[in-house]
Amino acid sequence: MPAQAAVGETTAPATTAAAAVDAAEERPLVARTKKYALEKLAPAALRTDREHVSRETIEDLRGLGLLNHLAPLEFGGAGLDRYADRRLHELLAYADLNVWLIWAQHAPTVARVAGTLNSAAGASHPLVEPVLRGELLIGAALSDVRRYPTGHLTARRSRDGWTVNGTVSWFSGWGLNEAAVLAAVDPESEQVILALVPIDEHYRATPLALQALSGSRTERVRILDAVVPDTYVLDVKPLAEWQHSDISTAGNAGSQFFGLGRRILDEIAGEPHGTGVAEAWLPYLRDLRARAYELADAVLDGGDPDASLAERLSLKVRAGEALTTLSGALVVARAGRGLPADNTAQLHARSALFLQVQGQTRAVRTAQLDAITDRVPRLP
Repeated sequence: MPAQAAVGETTAPATTAAAAVDAAEERPLVARTKKYALEKLAPAALRTDREHVSRETIEDLRGLGLLNHLAPLEFGGAGLDRYADRRLHELLAYADLNVWLIWAQHAPTVARVAGTLNSAAGASHPLVEPVLRGELLIGAALSDVRRYPTGHLTARRSRDGWTVNGTVSWFSGWGLNEAAVLAAVDPESEQVILALVPIDEHYRATPLALQALSGSRTERVRILDAVVPDTYVLDVKPLAEWQHSDISTAGNAGSQFFGLGRRILDEIAGEPHGTGVAEAWLPYLRDLRARAYELADAVLDGGDPDASLAERLSLKVRAGEALTTLSGALVVARAGRGLPADNTAQLHARSALFLQVQGQTRAVRTAQLDAITDRVPRLP
């Protein structure tokens, strides 16, 4: 990642969101993560995709401080700002998207849990402290709320809490996770119940024959009459409020796009006929990244998320299209005598397809399909 590294080493003040992300490499945790990502994760990415993310890798992440970097300092957190956090996402996505996916399900949950510390939920929850200290790896079962009123987890009020039933369509890190954060809908009140729960005998997983990110230990999980005590509930909010927030968040082109994009560009640049492609596309990818981070920051800083949603969706669509184009270019640059399983071109092409549909709300899907419709070629 030579060009990006050079930016990160500059002493000039960071005046834009993208520049602040680059400058974050001066932070010790980010620098250690970059070294680990490039020296250990990236060379093993093909094997990890075949054999699954290992417990050793999770222990490495824990040792680096990446399982609780967003926790408060008193729990061992790293005190990083949003720019350093984005750089961590970029680095892990650059090195191995399978590892990134499991970690990216966990890391934001730590921040969410930290936000409950001063509430009754946080004070009484038995898992809060272990999570904040990085002792537990958390899985996420949140996205099925998007499918309401069908296909979601259902929560029904019981004597001392909630009883949850349903199927989690995709649960990454299965077998490594010790707990999960669940979002279930109470159909009577149309409230979303967000709970942090231990994984126990009420959770039954079925392997999925995935063609993309097959090393991420992603399985379909059936939840049968799982009792969620009130002490495990982190938050309860109206479904409409949850959906509005989800649509806004999913509308962003996340750091994973730019981490994987830079990996593909670096590999294209190393091919005999790929230098021109890399030089032509690098400025475009940088511009997408800068604008995506600028708009995301505007929302985080209190701006109207609805006002920028259309542009943010457009940027996400364009970032996904760039990944599929560039991964296709890498396939072309390396093809001619077959494309074996030990060629990263096929791994990156499959990873790019995954990012096309990850976090896909109805609004994202519509924007993607509209963009495809609008660019139908016309013969002369």
